[in-house]
Amino acid sequence: MAKKSGKAKKPTTVDPVPQANGEESMSSASTSTPAVEADPSPISAPESEEEGDVLVRAEKMKEEGNVQFKAKKYDEAVALYTKAIELNPNEPAYLTNRAAAYMAVKKFRAALDDCQTAAQIQAAAPSAKTLLRLARCQFALGSTIPTLSTLRTVLSLEPKNAAALQLQSKINVLEGHLNTFEGARSKKDWGLARLALDKCLQGIESEGGETPLEWRLWRVELELARGNFDAANNAANDALRNNSSSCEVLTTRALVLFLSGRLPQAISHVQSALRNDPGFEPAQRLRKRVKEVERLKEEGNQAFKSGRLEEAIQKYTETLERIGSAEEEGKGGQIRATLLSNRATALVKLSRYEEALQDTTTSLQLAPASFKALRTRARINLHMEQYEQSIADFQEAIRQAQSDANSSDAEVRALRSELKKAEAALKRSKTKDYYKILGVARDCSEAEIRKGYRRESLKHHPDKVRGSPCLFSWSQRLPYEGW
Repeated sequence: MAKKSGKAKKPTTVDPVPQANGEESMSSASTSTPAVEADPSPISAPESEEEGDVLVRAEKMKEEGNVQFKAKKYDEAVALYTKAIELNPNEPAYLTNRAAAYMAVKKFRAALDDCQTAAQIQAAAPSAKTLLRLARCQFALGSTIPTLSTLRTVLSLEPKNAAALQLQSKINVLEGHLNTFEGARSKKDWGLARLALDKCLQGIESEGGETPLEWRLWRVELELARGNFDAANNAANDALRNNSSSCEVLTTRALVLFLSGRLPQAISHVQSALRNDPGFEPAQRLRKRVKEVERLKEEGNQAFKSGRLEEAIQKYTETLERIGSAEEEGKGGQIRATLLSNRATALVKLSRYEEALQDTTTSLQLAPASFKALRTRARINLHMEQYEQSIADFQEAIRQAQSDANSSDAEVRALRSELKKAEAALKRSKTKDYYKILGVARDCSEAEIRKGYRRESLKHHPDKVRGSPCLFSWSQRLPYEGW
């Protein structure tokens, strides 16, 4: 393609009409009429007839693009500006016009590329207008440091440029929120970090900008750390919708699924990430971790079903070690809660109630709505004669089971039956339990009752025991008292 004649008139730039405060909004291109030169001056005589024809056609495409832009037909405007650029790629005005059209439909990355190319063409004589549009694109994409750098150049050219000064002020505020976020994140102050990130997102969205991928992943990270797995799942889905082929997003989504206890889906997502990039190390590590957890968990379940309780406890413990309890991962999430509940069930069968109680309590801190963990803790409390706590846990287990799609009517009925037994035990505990006083079991023999009575009598009334004619008269009636 022949070079453009140095004598040709520079085409008119399409710019959104400035707002009252002198600043163009990033979204103003979609709401304002561009300033288009109605009757452009003819192009000066070119070096050759062929070159002149090319430049004239390029200018015509640009003018037609301006018409479409003013009619808010931005896709058509982009197509026409593209034709103009193909005919004359060295004209920066065509690039900045297309950038304005891209910005109107929020395609800020494409607009950024055009502005950068235009700025390079104008490097010998920088244009404040081009650079300001470049800064707006950078800001819309959350690139605060490059934006400030570009604005410094704009203000060196036009120190009183109101639009540049206003945008600089907004960037400084955004930078402050980002610094707060980073500081809170490093201190694991997840609440403050979430608040600061929300301010950052509001700053971008209020200008019609595009949330950076990194910020979307920060949102997932914060929700995981705070133990809000539903919110983390929603944030991960949001990131995936906008970046469906990103290995980082796919792996982050897989982590959320893993911590939520959805292991097959986690494997599926991490494999998708590895298909896109077989060498992506975070995905490789997560795949290995998920598969190990899946294998050990299944081995523990099989051992439990076969009655090999010690082996089941060992396998569940190994699984928990692979899961971990990192604060950044919501202390292990639902998958850790499930394994703790499983181990507690095995411990109960071995009468290791204190250990089982600790596991179920931790499990319920991670997953308060688990009716199975509530049921296990209720049974432990019943055995340990903590009747009121047992009743409260059975009642909550029934409520949660009724709202759990995975529970059955039979399980709810069984819970109601166990609740009645706990209530009966509480009522019984309010009367004297002579079996407990004598330190014997309720199904003990008469001889054991006599022995217990004598033991307690010697302990409390040693001077009255010997020769007492009614030593066994009361104890013999114990089995028939109805308690």
